[in-house]
Amino acid sequence: MISQAVLGRSGAAFTRLGLGTWAIGGPWRFGWGPVDDAESIAAIHRALERGINWVDTAPIYGLGHSEEIVGRALEGRATGVEVLVCTKCGRHTLPDGSPYGDLRPGSIRAECEASLRRLGVERIDLYQIHWPDLDSGSQLEESWSTMAELVDEGKARWIGVSNFDVDQLERCEVIRHVDSLQPPLSMLARGALRSVIPWAAEHETGVIVYSPMASGLLSGSFDRARLDALASDDMRRGRAEFSEPQVSKNLELVERLRTIAADVGGTVAEVAIGWALAQPGVTGAIVGARRPEQVEQWAEAAELELSASALDAIDTTIAATGAGTEELPTPPRPSADAKVRSALAGERG
Repeated sequence: MISQAVLGRSGAAFTRLGLGTWAIGGPWRFGWGPVDDAESIAAIHRALERGINWVDTAPIYGLGHSEEIVGRALEGRATGVEVLVCTKCGRHTLPDGSPYGDLRPGSIRAECEASLRRLGVERIDLYQIHWPDLDSGSQLEESWSTMAELVDEGKARWIGVSNFDVDQLERCEVIRHVDSLQPPLSMLARGALRSVIPWAAEHETGVIVYSPMASGLLSGSFDRARLDALASDDMRRGRAEFSEPQVSKNLELVERLRTIAADVGGTVAEVAIGWALAQPGVTGAIVGARRPEQVEQWAEAAELELSASALDAIDTTIAATGAGTEELPTPPRPSADAKVRSALAGERG
């Protein structure tokens, strides 16, 4: 069985690995290319069979499709007991898939109802703000107060945030405790270690990190041939870490990690995930899969113990290659698209 850790002061035991379902959403502007829904459902079932007890999704993943597939996969399961369901709010899309933010109270409530319906549950176990809202003019304090009301009304069990900075976390904490924080963390994205994860430790906020394998770059199976073969609608095309000059440094890191992985008796993917889990203050990590065999590639990572010398070797290798960044990701910029303004004007907040 996969080991567990308590999420902050919630008292909830989360397995140290959770299943991420971004890719399961299928093709859209920021998707991962084509998927087979039957395989996606099988991947979720395999994760549960391996002992994983939480699934992370969001309405923007495939424009609702990921939540629908999660709901289908969990039919007949004791959600909230056997498996915890985590989803998000705050990101909307235009018909062409262009995203924009909206955290106005009415929008949060509408999203919550839609997610409950797609997931087929009466209560969301962990409801999270996906990104700060830079488009609708909403006030964070009003948004977070609405999230707290959803807990009081029994529509959410715990509430958290994703991609927030320390100032935003502080503003939320004054109103109601932030149960969880979801920042990116990998050997290629280390910024959370310098700021938000220490804040979370100080405030007893659970931390579930995402992209520990850096969207597949640290899987051990990604190379230039696979980069060239990415589907035209794969969101990784054009991202900085998949483009020069950074991709060469990142792939060099992967090659050097093979030696470390062999020394500790694991795979590159397991070492990448194990590194993230070994960082102080981290409760668990979200790892994606859209096929059952992908779950098998990383399911043992939670039990891989990296010694102090192995962690030192990894840090030395990161420094030597110049791979990755020490910065937090930049929030999406306010949209200048007139269609976004029109959409916001037409929505009731």
